[in-house]
Amino acid sequence: MGGSVVVGLDGTGNSVPAVRWGAEEAAARGLPLLLLHSWVSQPLNLPIAQEGADKKRFGAEVLESAASMALELHPGLSVTTEQVSQDAVDALVDRSGRAAMMVLGSRGHGAIAGFLLGSVSLHILGRAECPVVTVREEESAAYGRPEVVVGVQEPGTQGESVLEFAFSAADAHHRSVRAVRAWETTTVAGFEFLAAADLPDEEERAAGEKEKLAGILAPWRAQYPGVPVVEDVQRGRVAQVLLRACSQAGLLVVGRRVQSTPMLLGPVVLAALHHSFCPVAVVPRV
Repeated sequence: MGGSVVVGLDGTGNSVPAVRWGAEEAAARGLPLLLLHSWVSQPLNLPIAQEGADKKRFGAEVLESAASMALELHPGLSVTTEQVSQDAVDALVDRSGRAAMMVLGSRGHGAIAGFLLGSVSLHILGRAECPVVTVREEESAAYGRPEVVVGVQEPGTQGESVLEFAFSAADAHHRSVRAVRAWETTTVAGFEFLAAADLPDEEERAAGEKEKLAGILAPWRAQYPGVPVVEDVQRGRVAQVLLRACSQAGLLVVGRRVQSTPMLLGPVVLAALHHSFCPVAVVPRV
């Protein structure tokens, strides 16, 4: 994985866990860390004057503090800072094409809906060319739990970027992968032109889904032989199954479609962002 780990800072408290998480990720993967702050996109509730010079001074202090934290956690880490006059969304999206990944902080569960919907984070998540990880402000340690949970639904090459990110993260941080595949009960309405005898029973369907998952994971097991893998096939809606599987997750990895209307992240991604209690990586399917 090339490029840098880019952390977007807004100067509020939710930037601290994002810096911590980004520094850990950069150190584990041997990548440089880039800390970026847009002084023109500072939150309106920051207790500073509105003049440009004051905003730039505040931004410089934010970056200096963040860089000091990253180096204290990981001495020897390559850390650079950048303060821009470009809009935060445009600046981060522009850099996403050269980044290995991007890390953003988010507010806690009480305000997550208001923070993500229609916000800087949502715009970046829908437009970034690299994986974007959102880390909540209450997150105390990077990869604090033993599993990387990844949703495995897409056939063929469509899900490869998602699995690559999940397995490489688990390998870098010495975690296991829980690969989750959801399936829903077949209904007669869905087979209205078939005889009842032609409907697959639930045991047969479950066995088929397990076989599919094993086949999808086989090349990744071979590529990452040191990563323990748990194959988890459950009946139910994808979002609900994924969230149930996250009790031991230090990271949840989900894919998003790359489409002409980038703000449509899809219900599974939005459910993960709203309800997951661990950091969430949203990976473009390319």
